[in-house]
This record gives sequence, structure tokens and C-alpha cells, in this order.
Amino acid sequence: MFKGSMVALITPMRADGSVDEKAFVELVQWQIAEGTEGLIPVGTTGESPTLSHEEHKRVVELCVEAAAGRVPVIAGTGSNSTSEAIDFTRHAKKAGADACLVVTPYYNKPTQEGLFLHFKAIADAVDLPMVMYNIPGRSVIDMSVETMARLAKHPNIIGVKDATANLVRPLHTRRACGADFAQLSGEDHTAISFMAAGGHGCISVTANVAPRLCAEMHKAWRAGRVDEAMEIQDRLVPLHDALFAETSPGPVKYAASLLTKSTDHCRLPLAPVGEASRARVRDAMVSVGLLN
Repeated sequence: MFKGSMVALITPMRADGSVDEKAFVELVQWQIAEGTEGLIPVGTTGESPTLSHEEHKRVVELCVEAAAGRVPVIAGTGSNSTSEAIDFTRHAKKAGADACLVVTPYYNKPTQEGLFLHFKAIADAVDLPMVMYNIPGRSVIDMSVETMARLAKHPNIIGVKDATANLVRPLHTRRACGADFAQLSGEDHTAISFMAAGGHGCISVTANVAPRLCAEMHKAWRAGRVDEAMEIQDRLVPLHDALFAETSPGPVKYAASLLTKSTDHCRLPLAPVGEASRARVRDAMVSVGLLN
């Protein structure tokens, strides 16, 4: 069971746009030292749509090597092409990832039956635990609980990253898919309320820059220290807000640059973050205690 504070890793880049492998490895090491309980390379936050296939696979390899078995690695392997997703998933298994994260196909707009067949084809092709990724705001398609329940019967499909921000959803998913089906929030604001509704953890953007606070919040919740978990949650809210002031991962990469973990560079078509959003990010980081 994947649980707790997990991070949707940024992909650090140099000013010229090339992947900064050294900075990425150092980010992974820092995340583990700060208490992060799972690593997710090359998801949405990792700018997977604009990485080449070679870069994508290399980042997965670097993450697995740097983690060295200390925490699980769930490699982003999704695509709107089923054959491409199978290729990425095969590579993730070969690289030593513990699981794969497969997003609902964007742009194509498949039916629920198309979603079922897509995820089943990947799970049939590669013997690697799969976490499905339901994010209607990015992919337009919303996987129904009924489709998820059909897929949960597959031995390789073990959970979902739910980025709907719908807190009724984990209640129905738990009833339909069972208590052992890993439910991970994909929306930082909902982490605690999602777990209260039956979830097991969060795949976080904010954890890129506040990993210790995010980890402490999850550990307090699991230990029954609800007041402590709520206090950390309240403290993090302005940062959650600021990191989505513009399209992610622009703001979080700017935040990471303030901590010297990366440059703020994102590949086009993501534009540089505007000055108003930069000021908002800086102010939020100061208020949380990440900057003086």
C-alpha cells in the first residue's frame, strides 16, 4: 500500500532548457532526507509532455538509482497513445520502478469503455503495479467510479491518484474498489479531508519545496494527532494557493529556484511566471517559514 506524503517531482532544467541531472538527483536525496514517503518522476509536474522519450526514460532511471530502494518510486508512464504508454511502462519496470502512474488519455476523449480498454491493455502488457491518474482538469475525461471498479479487479491495478478535488469520490471509490485499493489525493488542499474520507495519502506539488512539513502533517494524521495535522494544513494553505497562481509547474519551479533546488525554467508552451505571481509565491514561502 502506497501511503503518506509523496511528491510529484519537478524536472530541474538549466537556463538553456536542458535537464539538470545533478540537480534532479540532489532533489531526490533531499526529499528522502526530509521525510517524503514516495517519489513520482515525470508526471504532470515533471513536464512529461515536453520531455523527449529519451529524457523521460533517463529521469525515471535517475530517480530509481538515487532512491536506492529507500522509498517507492512510482514512474509516470501515461500517454494518450496506448502503445506509447506501454513502452514507457515496460521501461519503468526494466529500470526498477516500484509502480507506474498512468494518466487518463488527454485530447482523444475516449468513452468509459475506451478508458477501460486502455488501462487494461497496459496492465495486461506489463507486470507492474499501476496507479491510475484521474485528472479531468488536464485531460477533460473523468473516469467514473464504475469504470474504476471494473479496472480494480485487474491484479496489476492497485490504486488511483484522484485529482478531482471531489471529496465524495473517495467514499464511493472505497465502497466500489475496496479498502485495500490505494487512494492518493492529487490535490494538495484536500490531503487531510481526502484521508478522512478513506484515502491513504497525497501525491503533492507543494512537497517539492515543503517536504518536511508535508511529511510531518501526514505522520501526525496517521498517529491520531489531528490538531497537529490541522495546524500544519492551515499553515500550508497560502503556499498551496500560490503554487497554483499560474499553470503548474511554473510557480513551484520558481519556488524551488528560491531554495536553489532548480532554476525557474519551464519549457514552452509554459511561459515564465509573472511578477505578481512571483511576489505571491515569495510571500507565501516567507509566511510558511521556508524563507526569511
